[in-house]
Amino acid sequence: MRNRALKKNIISMLAAGDLAGLLALQDEYPRHQLINLLIGFLCQTDEMVKWRTVTALGQLVASLADEDMEAARIVMRRFMWMLNDESGGIGWGVPEAMAEVMACHGGLADEYAHMTVANMREEGNFLELPMLQRGLIWGIGRLAGARPELMREKKAGLYLTQYLDSADPEVRGRAVWAFARLNEAPPEKICELQDDPAKVTIYQHPELKTCTVGQLAHEVLRSGIAASSLPSPWSML
Repeated sequence: MRNRALKKNIISMLAAGDLAGLLALQDEYPRHQLINLLIGFLCQTDEMVKWRTVTALGQLVASLADEDMEAARIVMRRFMWMLNDESGGIGWGVPEAMAEVMACHGGLADEYAHMTVANMREEGNFLELPMLQRGLIWGIGRLAGARPELMREKKAGLYLTQYLDSADPEVRGRAVWAFARLNEAPPEKICELQDDPAKVTIYQHPELKTCTVGQLAHEVLRSGIAASSLPSPWSML
C-alpha cells in the first residue's frame, strides 16, 4: 500500500475507532512509518480523531521503545522540538501525545516527565497558548493517574496550582481533574471553584466526558484526595 493509501486507511480507522485494526498495521508496515503518519493527525479538528491518534501514538511509541529505546527517544525529542518556538510550528496535540507515551512506558516517563513539568514553569519551556495549556494539563492529569509517585517527585502539583486561575475553563477544569489524580491535598483555590458553571471536557479512552468545573471541584473536596473513590460525575472521567 502506498503512503497516500495507507494514510487514508489510517484516518478511516481513527474515525471508526478501530484502534485494534490500526495497531495491527504494525505487522505490515514499519512502526516508524505509522508513527510519522499519526503525528500528522494530531492537528485534526475532529476531536475524537485527534484523541484516538493520541491513544494510538502512546501504544506505538511504547512498543517501539520496548524494541529500540533510542528510536523512541528520537520520537520524544521530535515532540519536544515541535513545542519549541524555533520549530516554526504550534505543536497542536503534542503535549497530549508525549504524556500518553509516558503513561504507556515507564522508561520513557523516567527520562522525559521532567520536560512535561517544565512546560508549566515560567523559567522552563512555558507554554503560553491556552489551547496548548489544555493539552498540557490533560497530560499532567494522565501522567498523574498512571504514575502519581513520579509526578509528585517532579513537583507537578506545585506548578499546577497556577492553572486553577486560568481564564480558560478547559484549563481550569483539567487542573482540578489533575489534582485529584496526583493524590495530593487539593489547594484552597479549588474551594472557590465549586460554583464555577463553565463546562469542561476530559478524554479518558475511549470517550470524551463533559461536566462543569464546579462539579469537579465539589467532588474533589467531598472525596478528599483519593481519585479512585470519586463518585459521579468524576466516575465518568
